[in-house]
Amino acid sequence: MSTSKSVEPATPERTQELLESLSEIRARVKAAAEASASPTLVAVSKIKPASDVLACYQHGQLDFGENYVQELEEKAQVLPADIRWHFIGTLQSNKAKTLAAIPNLWSVQTLGSVKAANALEKALPADRTLRVLIQVNTSGEGSKSGIPPLTSSSTLDDAELILLAKHVVAECPRLRLEGLMTIGSLELSLEASETEKNADFERLKETRDVLDKYLREAFPSETSKWGDQTSGKLLLSMGMSSDFEAALKAGSDIVRVGTGIFGQRPKKAAPQ
Repeated sequence: MSTSKSVEPATPERTQELLESLSEIRARVKAAAEASASPTLVAVSKIKPASDVLACYQHGQLDFGENYVQELEEKAQVLPADIRWHFIGTLQSNKAKTLAAIPNLWSVQTLGSVKAANALEKALPADRTLRVLIQVNTSGEGSKSGIPPLTSSSTLDDAELILLAKHVVAECPRLRLEGLMTIGSLELSLEASETEKNADFERLKETRDVLDKYLREAFPSETSKWGDQTSGKLLLSMGMSSDFEAALKAGSDIVRVGTGIFGQRPKKAAPQ
């Protein structure tokens, strides 16, 4: 286990609080997931101090998510090198070089354009491969980033998601298309009953299935170029603090939990 370089440890009280929350979330993840599944829990540490991350890391948590490139860069410089960082914020092409320079960046979950894919590809050293997930706007909300989902009746050849996925597979040897990510509608999650399926999660699953079939037909001899390196399947990143259990029951492979582990984030100060 690596050690941190210059992080002041959290207080014993804060450490105990974090470990209790992390243990509870882990138990809930295990209970909600299928017996044969091993979903990845990404602890979303944005706006939280590096000391919080270190406390969770020392309790065996390796996957952490950050929304802001600068904050991710700063934390990665002082925290253990074997942490697996997941970038889950808006990906801007002009930030690709900074992101690619972070040696333990595990994945970028918010790929949304050929331009951003090219910027990441260009910034990475020749001997490095970076996992990327395409962000899908399953709810259609204008406030959310992402590419429109696919359906079995979609016209595929000119669909934005298909064009981006094909570009990553065919033109970006340093990028591995690991799967799809969505944020989904909070309202849908809160209103869905125990028996009712979440429409956003179902849309992402259908999109994954349509994309997988398309890629297998378009690149029949290159199926090793996308999906999880172990299972070969395109992974789904869906579910956050308010709905990760429903997401896991729907088949999510990655859940992103911030508030459930770290508590409420401070509100940004109003401009003077």
